[in-house]
Amino acid sequence: MPTILIVEDDVDIREILKTYLTVENYTILEAGSITEMRKTINAEKDLDLILLDVMLPDGDSVDILPSIRSSKLDCGIILISAKNTDRDKIYGIDSGADDYITKPFNPREVISRVRALLKRVKKDVDLLKFGTLEIFPNSYSLKYRNQSIDLTSKEFEILLMLAKKPERIYTRDEIIERVWYGDEFITDRVIDVHISMIRSKLGKNWIKTVRNVGYKFNKDAFLIDGDEEI
Repeated sequence: MPTILIVEDDVDIREILKTYLTVENYTILEAGSITEMRKTINAEKDLDLILLDVMLPDGDSVDILPSIRSSKLDCGIILISAKNTDRDKIYGIDSGADDYITKPFNPREVISRVRALLKRVKKDVDLLKFGTLEIFPNSYSLKYRNQSIDLTSKEFEILLMLAKKPERIYTRDEIIERVWYGDEFITDRVIDVHISMIRSKLGKNWIKTVRNVGYKFNKDAFLIDGDEEI
């Protein structure tokens, strides 16, 4: 579930991009200015791609591409601009962008470019291993102590999300946003039930409850004897 940040001050254009990208099951974040973009980049550590308008209310985004690169080295960047000369395109690419799309654009072309770039920058691993726990992202399967453990797709996606960033605490709202794409009918109770099911199948120690905050993966759970929750 790649995360894409749309940086565009035109609300209509932003909404069109969001609609098409959401259909592709991407997690979408939004910003309307360079200032908002910086705040999102600093707060969000899992960005896979930025769709970046060139002319924003508080400046030319091409001018800050080097600083974006220094903070998000593995993040793909596609510039979107009404500037359509070869000079503008070359300058944007040379400044650190991976691709350049001119306005007006066909949303389907944007989707195609996004897919192509994500394939190049994607660094999904074939295996996450924590002691005797083996998680296989590509096949939605896992083994613990050499035994296959059956999880539902949503249970697996929750576990995988937590395991990819074991140092991070995820709130229930973040889990709803990333796994259920913000479905308004999914409640905190649904998240708690899924966590409980994961624990019943895998053991209580692998997912920590951080009181009044959310949940966190415990990468060292295999070192703990017994099944008491920590």
